[in-house]
Amino acid sequence: MDDIAKRSIEIIAKAKNIPTDTIHLDTTFEELNIDSLDKINISFEVEEAFNIEIPDEALGSLKTVGDVVNGVKQLIEAKAAGTLPAATS
Repeated sequence: MDDIAKRSIEIIAKAKNIPTDTIHLDTTFEELNIDSLDKINISFEVEEAFNIEIPDEALGSLKTVGDVVNGVKQLIEAKAAGTLPAATS
């Protein structure tokens, strides 16, 4: 497991007050009882941790911890390549 995955899992575990070893990439948000408000709060923490901006429309498509990790990796790569769309806020 890479650093992005480990840090993402730590953020989710802290937000839900559960041990990190109970969370895996294929763990669903439903299994973790993560609701839409939790997703928003977790996204703020992930944005701050990785210095990225998660598009609001992307939050609805996140279903698993792996979705978060893959999304973070894509955003970091896009940021490094300078291909991120302009922020809308």
